[in-house]
Amino acid sequence: MNYQMVLDETLQKLKESGKKPKLLLQVCCAPCSSYVLSYLHEYFQITCFYYNPNITWKEEFERRMEEVKRFTQEAYPNHEIQVMEGPYEPEKFFQIAKGKETMKEGSERCYDCYYLRLDETASFAKEHGYDYFGTTLSISPYKNSKWLNEIGEELAQKYGVAYLYADFKKKGGYLKSIALSKQYHLYRQDYCGCPYSKLEHEKRVKLRASKND
Repeated sequence: MNYQMVLDETLQKLKESGKKPKLLLQVCCAPCSSYVLSYLHEYFQITCFYYNPNITWKEEFERRMEEVKRFTQEAYPNHEIQVMEGPYEPEKFFQIAKGKETMKEGSERCYDCYYLRLDETASFAKEHGYDYFGTTLSISPYKNSKWLNEIGEELAQKYGVAYLYADFKKKGGYLKSIALSKQYHLYRQDYCGCPYSKLEHEKRVKLRASKND
């Protein structure tokens, strides 16, 4: 499935209808949110749902959350976009990651992490009457868009809430997010959030440094 084409068709239908449905958008950080929000805000009433149990250090969790709030307030000062703070639940991430700690980024552990975050988002969307749920995660070149959309489709059937198919890295989305991050001086982290991705990143940095010596 061409997820970008499906998204374009969805947005065109919404534009023709003149309606702005309610979208609960799971967000991982301000940089990833920046382009996605600029892309979608004219089509939806958006609530950013900051639910990320994979960010296991509380200081990091709160820093990213506050940066999402700052960005939306500065970029959308008329309160067009709301931010909903999800619970800090690292224990749930460690539970799904058990036995998969040594797997690399992009492995089964990441699939389970996507599922954990999207399941909570879909459940919240159902409980609070949203028309759609979705995620910003596909903007990252390190995230598997096929997995994300397949999970979204499964959860849409489970909860009875429409999933917003997307592959936000298309149309230069990732590069546009970098430009917006510079424009708004956003905090950009160098790992996805979990301790295993951080360790993998640190190993890559050390390896590059040793090659340059």
